[in-house]
Amino acid sequence: MTAPFLQIDSLEKRFGALAVTRGVSLSVARSEIVALLGPSGSGKTTVLRLVAGFETPDSGRIVVEGEDVTATAPERRRFGMVFQHYALFPHMTAGENVAFGLESQGMAAAEAKERVAETLAAVELAGYEDRRVTQLSGGQQQRVALARALAPRPRVLLLDEPLSNLDPTLRDRTRRELKRIIRSIGITTLFVTHEQEEAFELGDRVAVLSRGSLEQVGSPEDLYEEPKTRFVATFIGRSSVLAGTWTGEHGVRLAEGTVWRARAGGDAGIGPGAEVDLVVRPESLAFAPAGALNALPGEVVERRYAGRVAFFTVRLAAGGEAEVLAAPGAARPGDRLSVRLDPAGPVPHVYAKARAKGAP
Repeated sequence: MTAPFLQIDSLEKRFGALAVTRGVSLSVARSEIVALLGPSGSGKTTVLRLVAGFETPDSGRIVVEGEDVTATAPERRRFGMVFQHYALFPHMTAGENVAFGLESQGMAAAEAKERVAETLAAVELAGYEDRRVTQLSGGQQQRVALARALAPRPRVLLLDEPLSNLDPTLRDRTRRELKRIIRSIGITTLFVTHEQEEAFELGDRVAVLSRGSLEQVGSPEDLYEEPKTRFVATFIGRSSVLAGTWTGEHGVRLAEGTVWRARAGGDAGIGPGAEVDLVVRPESLAFAPAGALNALPGEVVERRYAGRVAFFTVRLAAGGEAEVLAAPGAARPGDRLSVRLDPAGPVPHVYAKARAKGAP
């Protein structure tokens, strides 16, 4: 078995009484792109700063190419970093910004000039050496920041929310450009984002964090189709959560005696009769006439148009809401109907019922 290029092993970090990371372990292969995804406060940026060397772990270690760099100063790790706000020098040209790190390493001026031109060309900014960064678009500034990180030829590229400063249209285009550039260079990359679309498009694998712990690591397909925890199931994509009782026969009993097929989602210890949460995707549900068998009655309260399909929010008579994916004309707000499990859709997952905050 090939050893990982970058190994993050049991990282623990506390700030006072607050545990920010809890035993985070992650292996990254050579040339792989891995996204650290999670909500605010999940610990993803702290993990990146620990890898970069800007923070020191209380325990655990960071190994790259077999070298333990846990106690190594940031500038000696040979990692490239692109910050959320780029940290470019506005009074300098694009070329001077890219050359800054090279000059601090003592590279000769002629060699640095050649490296700057080569790196700007790699990020499709050939000929921009003399442009001031204030004259560049947001996407171009992002690529200058990327070029500056790549110019010293680092072993690992680290990106902290690299596209968060761009407007949505520019973000989509720049995301595609960024992935193509990283792929062409072939550099091992770890990046932080809270945007699922960004993580899914850029990452070969995605590591989902919650409250400092690593919930699951996998491909976008793995996370969406086979979520191992309730958090991953509800955080990734769109879903509804319905209360039920596990029958122990790959089924869950919902309100009014309705029984839907389901699969255990990875939580251990769910036995027959256990109270569970059913996490169901909109594409797993379909409309049925009011009073239909094995369906939950309710009322459509909202429709969100999305082109060839629409998302319908249904307030269920038994309590709670369910979101249904259907054709735009399938229903209208105010319609009273039922929601059933679509036999052609993905089978939903059940998880041990979430305890109320403060419960033992």
